[in-house]
Amino acid sequence: MSTEDVLADVGPRLRRVRKEREVTLAALSEATGISVSTLSRLESGLRRPSLELLLPIAQAHQVPLDELVGAPPVGDPRVRAKPLRRQGRTFWPLTRQPGGLQAFKVVEPQRRQEPDPRTHEGYEWLYVLSGRLRLVLGEHDVVLSAGEAAEFDTRVPHWFGSTGEGPVEFLSLFGAQGERMHVRARPARRGQSE
Repeated sequence: MSTEDVLADVGPRLRRVRKEREVTLAALSEATGISVSTLSRLESGLRRPSLELLLPIAQAHQVPLDELVGAPPVGDPRVRAKPLRRQGRTFWPLTRQPGGLQAFKVVEPQRRQEPDPRTHEGYEWLYVLSGRLRLVLGEHDVVLSAGEAAEFDTRVPHWFGSTGEGPVEFLSLFGAQGERMHVRARPARRGQSE
């Protein structure tokens, strides 16, 4: 459905919601501060709806804005992707759309491997669900336990895998274009007191 089609349906929807609540144009005008003539033109499709007009109407009718603009129904949100096996690991995709931010649940079997750090464009965030995950990142060689997270720029040489003590299960969020996966806090400026 095009934007024009959605906008064309707003007027009849505004009229239906108002009539269901048995509200007159004059009463709605008083509640919203929008003139009767503007409300009438909105309902008849002679005036293009805008956020500035729709928000007060939604508030006056005590309905979500979605109900006035006819947002499409939300489908089943569950992701039912099949697991993939790569390099001995099992990956369950947790996102549907290719490209952009990708999320995976990963199970790494118990095995000892020699780290082979690589670099590529992007940004990654790891969260360990169970087991212990070894992460080699630049000069750092750390072990993450269940409940611990790490984040890093993938242009830094990195490798992660089993410690060899048992399998590890973790979540991985990856942004190929280097999107950061967390809420960024504004860094404190050097030399300024907080």
